[in-house]
Amino acid sequence: MDNKWWKKAVIYQIYPKSFQDTNGDGIGDIPGIISRLDYLEDLGIDAIWLSPVYRSPQDDNGYDISDYQDIDPIFGSLEDMDRLISEAKKHRIRIIMDLVLNHTSDEHYWFQEALKGKDNPYHDYYVWRDGEEGCPPNDLTSGFGGSIWQWVPELNQFYMHQFSKKQPDLNWQNPKVRQELYKMINWWIDRGIEGFRLDVIDHVGKLPDEKIMVNGPDLHKFIRELSQNTFGKAGLVSVGEAWSATPENALLYSNPDGSELSMVFQFEHISLDQQPDGDKWDLMPLPFLQFKDVMNKWQTSLHGVGWNSLFWDNHDLPRIVSRWGNDSEEYRVISAKMLATLLHGMEGTPYIYQGEELGMTNTRLSLDEYNDLETLNAYKERIAAGHPEEEVMESLYAKSRDNARTPMHWDDAAQAGFTTGTPWLPVNPNYPTINAASQIHDEDSVFSYYKKLIRLRKETPVIVDGVFEMLLPDDEEIFAYRRTNDSQTLTVICNFYGNERSIDAASLIPEGSKLLISNYADVADANVLRPYEARMYLK
Repeated sequence: MDNKWWKKAVIYQIYPKSFQDTNGDGIGDIPGIISRLDYLEDLGIDAIWLSPVYRSPQDDNGYDISDYQDIDPIFGSLEDMDRLISEAKKHRIRIIMDLVLNHTSDEHYWFQEALKGKDNPYHDYYVWRDGEEGCPPNDLTSGFGGSIWQWVPELNQFYMHQFSKKQPDLNWQNPKVRQELYKMINWWIDRGIEGFRLDVIDHVGKLPDEKIMVNGPDLHKFIRELSQNTFGKAGLVSVGEAWSATPENALLYSNPDGSELSMVFQFEHISLDQQPDGDKWDLMPLPFLQFKDVMNKWQTSLHGVGWNSLFWDNHDLPRIVSRWGNDSEEYRVISAKMLATLLHGMEGTPYIYQGEELGMTNTRLSLDEYNDLETLNAYKERIAAGHPEEEVMESLYAKSRDNARTPMHWDDAAQAGFTTGTPWLPVNPNYPTINAASQIHDEDSVFSYYKKLIRLRKETPVIVDGVFEMLLPDDEEIFAYRRTNDSQTLTVICNFYGNERSIDAASLIPEGSKLLISNYADVADANVLRPYEARMYLK
């Protein structure tokens, strides 16, 4: 086992806009994060992954950057950022920044210069194609709907945007672009940043004329060059968002030689509850056996030769307890703990999204309350395509990114203690019963359970380095697995559903094992799993 700190670490994602507001404008800020470092230290996390706080028009909530080397005033100042880095270190917490390297805002200086003419030195920083108005170069569509090509009449050209039209794609084929980005990253490293999450990094090798938008032929060459010139030579943690990742290319991304990244976020498991021929809004129940197969594949394929990221939630995904758990009053706490047990016993680096450690849930917003650009565009497109209004809204309730972005629940005061003003996105109405203040001193809370799981990872070597073996692979309700190394055996058994189930405990749990953690107060009968019951044993 090597000594890379992030293999034993747990990383906590903060969506700054929704974490803690200190000035009453309804938007979370960097001083708010600083004010909650005691809470995060108590939870036991090792690093904060900070969603973008760079200067931005906020068309896509900060993932449209207009200045990589400044902080957006809604979050604070560069001095506030320096203070966060410094104060976090005092709490033994590292800061990981979110890097958006595939595109910028159309308000970025580079793009504003690019618009001035084809001879401008910044024009080739972006992806342009000649053409005629109304006749885009091809039929590629944006991730946020509509054509990927935006017409600029002054230039008689289209520029490419894989997401919002206000997010023009950078031209990674231009070495000057890459050098500019490396210089910027090293500037942040010099300020004390200790890692980076790389947004949609599998897109940077795109070849739009060939309709290759992910996993282009130069992708891994570009990532190796990026690493060698920035975080790789500094020995920092790096995680790439790669929706197209497979175990095969994940071995390239996370090769132990450190030539590319520490790990990637892959989304194969997360995409299973959508209809095979549909998109994320076409809902279907989770195919449980397939889900188990996918998790098993990633655990076994990367062992010893790569590294997994472990996650249920992030800023782009709905709340996991509402998605695959049970967010009813009866089972919310129990099922949130079950999902945590299942994930935190696996090999890889766990990521906790803010509020997940409290069992925060999805919420139902009215159409005029939604903020997310993807959600609003999806509503328009699906209504236009003839989908019934009720069906479209149910999809939004289930999958909208705004489910994850509602403000953090700190206490039962007005606006959940998030702000003294009007929050930018409505607070989930269930905050009086689901909040940090009610959980941090409650030994039976979701928070205390996550705290214990984090501690177990640091204390139990087999959780970090054990070989994964799926148990009961054909069982349609139970997710059970074993982890083994030279000296320890870990057994995890989870009832994924709300039915009581019989098991043969003796055949699953090695003799002499002790119960490490369980989401019920006692184990009434080792051979019976109650609804959503989870147990972790160690020998």
